[in-house]
Order: sequence, then C-alpha cells, then structure tokens
Amino acid sequence: MMGEACQAEEMASVPTAVPGYQGLRWRKRQPGAESRLQSRKNRAVVHIQVKDVNEFAPTFKEPAYKAIVTEGKIYDSILQVEAIDEDCSPQYSQICNYEIVTTDVPFAIDRNGNIRNTEKLSYDKQRQYEILVTAYDCGQKPAAQDTLVQVDVKPVCKPGWQDWTKRIEYQPGSGSVPLFPSIHLETCDGAVSSLQVTAELQTNYIGKGCDRETYSEKSLQKLCGASSGIIDLLPSPSAATNWTAGLLVDSSEMIFKFDGRQGAKVPDGIVPKNLTDQFTITMWMKHGPSPGLRAEKETILCNSDKTEMNRHHYALYVHNCRLVFLLRKDFDQADTFRPAEFHWKLDQICDKEWHYYVINVEFPVVTLYMDGATYEPYLVTNDWPIHPSHIAMQLTVGACWQGGEVTKPRFAQFFHGSLASLTIRPGKMESQKVISCLQACKEGLDINSLESLGQGIKYHFNPSQSILVMEGDDIGNVNRALQKVSYINSRQFPTAGVRRLRVSSKVQCFGEDVCISIPDVDAYVMVLQAIEPQITLRGTDRFWRPASQFESARGVILFPDIKIVSTFTKAEAPGDMKTTAPKSAVLEEMLHNLDFCDILVLGGDLDPRQECLELSHSELHQRHLDATNSTAGYSIYGVGSMSRYEQVLRHIRYRNWHPTSLEARRFRIKCSELNGRYTSNEFNLEVSVLHEVRVSDKEHVNHLIVQPPFLQSVHHPESRSSIQRSSVVPSIATVVIIISVCMLVFVVAMGVYRVRIAHQHFIQESEAAKEAEMDWDDSALTITVNPMEVKRTSGWELWVGCFCLHPDQLSLCPKPVPLSS
Repeated sequence: MMGEACQAEEMASVPTAVPGYQGLRWRKRQPGAESRLQSRKNRAVVHIQVKDVNEFAPTFKEPAYKAIVTEGKIYDSILQVEAIDEDCSPQYSQICNYEIVTTDVPFAIDRNGNIRNTEKLSYDKQRQYEILVTAYDCGQKPAAQDTLVQVDVKPVCKPGWQDWTKRIEYQPGSGSVPLFPSIHLETCDGAVSSLQVTAELQTNYIGKGCDRETYSEKSLQKLCGASSGIIDLLPSPSAATNWTAGLLVDSSEMIFKFDGRQGAKVPDGIVPKNLTDQFTITMWMKHGPSPGLRAEKETILCNSDKTEMNRHHYALYVHNCRLVFLLRKDFDQADTFRPAEFHWKLDQICDKEWHYYVINVEFPVVTLYMDGATYEPYLVTNDWPIHPSHIAMQLTVGACWQGGEVTKPRFAQFFHGSLASLTIRPGKMESQKVISCLQACKEGLDINSLESLGQGIKYHFNPSQSILVMEGDDIGNVNRALQKVSYINSRQFPTAGVRRLRVSSKVQCFGEDVCISIPDVDAYVMVLQAIEPQITLRGTDRFWRPASQFESARGVILFPDIKIVSTFTKAEAPGDMKTTAPKSAVLEEMLHNLDFCDILVLGGDLDPRQECLELSHSELHQRHLDATNSTAGYSIYGVGSMSRYEQVLRHIRYRNWHPTSLEARRFRIKCSELNGRYTSNEFNLEVSVLHEVRVSDKEHVNHLIVQPPFLQSVHHPESRSSIQRSSVVPSIATVVIIISVCMLVFVVAMGVYRVRIAHQHFIQESEAAKEAEMDWDDSALTITVNPMEVKRTSGWELWVGCFCLHPDQLSLCPKPVPLSS
C-alpha cells in the first residue's frame, strides 16, 4: 500500500531542476499556470520539497527458516533470509545489512542474507542449532522482530548397526534376556547380496572361562555322571588335604596360581603307584607364553624318583606352547620300545585364557580333549621302559621333584600360570558326554525363538555357546534374527560383573567380494548382584538322655528335628504412593542346593576307644551324598537339596560305651552353598547324660522298712542280772523301738518323694526334647539324679539308713546309700 501511494504522488507531480539545489524537487502543476507565468513574469516561484522520514522498520518475509545440512561439510550458503521495508525513499526502503544475534555459533551471514557455516559441523557434537537473525535498513533501523533460523545437522551416512544400547543389565533369575531388541543395519542404500554376523560373548576373565558352578570338582563330577574313584590333586586346603595350603589361591574361585617358585607334594597313598593302562587326567589351565628367551619345561603334574635318581615315571608339562604327556612303563610290565611322549601343538595353550583339558589314556593310545573337541598328538616319541628299582616315587603339582643328580633334592621345572580342578581317575577313561558336561558353561548366548528366524537364515553356536554366527541373504531377516539373540545365565547365584559383548559383520555386494565395511558393536552385559541367601539351622539345642541309650547299639540321635531354611530379604513397596515412609523388608524363603555340612565335636576330640559318631551308608547313597568322619567330627558333602541334608542330619547318632564319667557332649553344625560362598549360622547342641542307679527291687525296699536288720533277735547267754534289767525297763525299749521305726519310715518316705520329683522332672525334659524312649521298670526302684541339678544344688544326698538301739548293734546297720552314686 505504501508503494502504491508513492507511485500516485509521483504521477501527480513533475520534477524540475532548481538551480543551486542538488537532487530533485517537486512542483505541482496547476491549470493555466503557464499563461499566468507569462503574463506575470515579475512574480516569485515557491518550490516545496517533501522529505521522506524512516517511518517503518524492516520485517522478514518468513517468521522462521529451517535448513538441513550434512555433517563434515563447509557450505557457501545454507539458506537465505529476506526482509522488506515499507518506507518510500531508497534510503529507508532498502535493506543494507543482516546480523546474527545469537552468539557463539559457527555461522555467518552476508549483506544479502545468505547464511553459511564457519566450521565443519558434527552430528555427534550437536544435532541442531537455533539462531536469531535481524535486519537493518539503510537508515540503520533494525527489524521490529528477529527471525528464527533452525539448522539441523544430518549425519553422514555411515554403514553400521543402529539403535542398540551399549549397557545391558541382567538381573539373576531373569532367564533369557534379549540383547538388541531394536537393532538394524544401515547400508546407505548399498545393494547387499549377503550378510554374515558374528556375536561373541567374552567371559574369559571370569573364573574358569565363564560363569561355571563353583562346586568342588568331586561334586561336579557326580552331577555330570562321572564314574567314582576320582582323585582331586588340587583340593581346597583343609586338615585332611593340607598339601595345597601353601599355594596361592584366587579369592573367588578354587583356582591356584603358580608364579614359577611354588610346587606341592601330594602325600603318599593318595594316588596308587600303578595307574594301569587306562586312566584319565582332567584340569582347567590358563597359561601364557613361557618367560625368558630359552623356554624350559613347565611341569603341571610329575611323578619322579623321591631319592637317588631323577627318573620321571609320568608327567604332564608345557614346553614352547606345546602340551606334552610323558608315560614311561616299567620293565616288569613290558620290555619293548614303546610310545613314551605325546605332543600337542595348540594356540590355546599360550593364549592366556581358560581352557578345559582332558587326557584319556588307553595305552598306547592317548587322546586329548580341549574344550570338548578332540585332538590327536602331532608327534609321538618312543622310549625304553624304566629299569626296575625299589626307589620310592614322589608325585608333585606345579613343579617336578628332583631327588637325584643334585647335592640337595629340590623342586625344578616350575609352572607359570593358573590351574584348577586337577584330577586323576585311575583304571577308567571318561566318556565324551561327561567331558562335555564338565566343560559346559552356565552362561552364554541364546535365541529366544528358533522357529521365528525365518527361512534363509543359517546359524551356528560353538560348544560353550559363547559365539553365534548367523548368515542370510536378506538384511531384514538378519535384522530380525539378531533382535532375537539373548543372554542367559542358568546359575541361581551368578558372579556379578561385566561380560563384554562384540558383534562383527561382513557384507557382500553383488559382483564384489566385500563392498562396505561395518564397524563392530562393542557392548557389555552387566550382571547384577544376586540376592544373597541367609541359611538358617534350627532345632532342639539341648536335651538329656539316660546313660543306657548312649550304650545301646542305636545310640542317641543328635538332631531329630533339625530344620534348614534359606531366606532372602525383599523390600516391600508402600501401598500409598504419596507417602514417603521407608519400604518395609520382608523375608521370603528360597530353595537351593547345599554342598556340605560339617558336624564338629566341641570340647575335645572323640575317644575312639569309647565313643563315635555313626551314620548309615544307605542314608547317604539314597540321597547321592558322601561323608567322611574322624575324631574331630563328621563331614557330609555333595550337591543336594536342603531337604536331603535335613534327612541325613536327622540320622546322625552318637554312641558312648562308657558314659559313667560323661556329663555332657557338645556339637556344632555349619552348612555351606557354593563351596563356602554362602554359609549358615553355627548351630550348637548340648546333650547331657542322666545317670541311673539300681538300689533294689520293691520287695527289698518293703522288707527293709518292715523288718530292718537291727530288729531281729540276737541270742546271747543271759545272766541273771541281764534278765533282771530287761524285766525292769521293757516299756522304755518299746518306746525307743517305735520312735526309731517312725523316723525310719519318715526318712524312706522323703526319699521316695524326692525320687518321684526327679522322675517327673525327667519326664518333662523328655517331652520337651520330643523323646519318649525311656521306659521305667516296675520290678525295681530306680533312683535317678540329674548331674546338672547336683551342681546347681551344691550336692544334696538322700540317705537310706537306720538308728541303732545299742552301740554294740552298729555292725548290724546297713551302710547309707547316697543317691549321687
């Protein structure tokens, strides 16, 4: 509208030149003006000039602008903003300058409104910029309102996997959890003919290679169905297995670390001297390259001469990243040139990672299983048998014993690395099924639904399910297949920590071998801490039994009502979400296995000449458990449910052939899960002996009361004086006799009363202990005293006796009988 007004005014006036005035001036044309000017030449002419003022501010044509740029490029012009001014004069109607109001942005603008970036933009650094721009007319009047310019940064199309999370949390007990539920591959419109994806779960730094069970090797062998007779050469240090006490032990697993300066002697009798032609050696080993320029033998297991000579009868060692098994036969077994050394060359021997090795010997054939796969020796060397001798042999672990050819016997050929679960099974080889079970991993990769993978997808797991390879021709099908890959951990109490995860890809295009490169996906699974169980032992902790039960063939059952309960603390959410009160904790029971329970004898070891702890072997075998006993107590071990251990503990009996001097015995139970990772409370039991004393039968007691010995007549030669005295005082004697009998009856009645009180006390204690095995004999009077009661009452005694009439009749009085005897 302002432009139209400016044009109308221009049409109604004619510009003329005025001397002395630079520029244009305007004069209105009036009717008849020329004639009047000519007639009136003496009149003055007035020129009026209308000057334009800067009345209006610039305005932008668009309220906002938006542009998309690709990262990593410098643009001459990303976009152009434009403003207008409603003033009429060129001075004020023209836009002379644009300016970016927002500070510290990598953009600039020129006088024409073209915006450009001053540096390369990064999508990872900032994905969007918002800047304000203003405009100035030639009179330097700014725009009335700034305009918003939005610049979106688009990443450069890079082939790779999109929409995946670096950290995946795993709660124990969650089963199978998808790793990449939304992952897909970006190929930047490339024509792909095939795609191969490899997902690898890296758990080699976890104990024994992955999250395997931490039960003892014997328990694992039994769980996998291995044959009996396995000998553990690296057991947990204990009183019975003390040869591993000086070795370095990992704190979380029963893993022994050998630093090249340690060796352990296996005591004589643990392993038989003759292994026969069939036996099996198993072990977990983590080993790196041998130190030093000249690598020496690193002994894992060695059986050599103890003194005089330095012959190696059989040995297992590492030499230059080769595993070597030596077996020398004796001359009494064979007198021929026979295979003696078996060599395997494998990269895994020196890769500093855990591997499971099984050597099956069926002489002269020796087979190696590593991580479940079979390997034949690449080299077998022969040797003559060893000459017979009477030199004792020494079996060692971690080094070889050099008993001869040196001034002082010592260890040599030390091992550098870590060993675990080193066992030997004489007389039998292990089956492939058992070997696969023993090396199986408790965690790994899984596929939620194999049926939904679709056609055209090929997949393959390695034996431990730590590596998954998938291949397909259609990218969409491969994407959906990878979205179904999950992590699973079957342990009830898995080891908490990080599991690294890597996904590598290989893409092939039509007519080319490899067309694009896909970066690897580096993520990790965070296994959270499992809820720790609280194992509690409950039951009767104190009771009394008569001495006859301790002497019987069945003995005394120590833990008839023992109960094993495992609970965990669970936080209960408040019902009202508005309240800020802390969450209350509730206990919930959980079921899991135990691997051993120890019954310890307190207050001194058992005397095998008069006491013992007994347990029926059938009770153990029915529940697939084992046990060992000694004078220090009883140990029950093996992987079994808590109910199985309860049933076995309820059959533990204590016998004592001479309980007369025994007042009480104390015992303690402590149970464990996962080889001591979780332990129970210490349950203490005290069992006391009720001593019994047979006084006489009822008839004898009645006879004692009715006809005491001192009332029997005594025949003496009577003189005249005695007859006279007896006739003088018959009434006095009668009174004394009556009083004595009354006192005797009173004393006996008090004794019977105390006996009844003790009997009732015993019955109450028996009912509290849930035992009703004590029968009273009606044919005789039994007086029983609680020895604990004797201590508390500072020793009272009940005497059954009599009063004598004359001093010369004292020899006829029965001796008093104390109850405590």
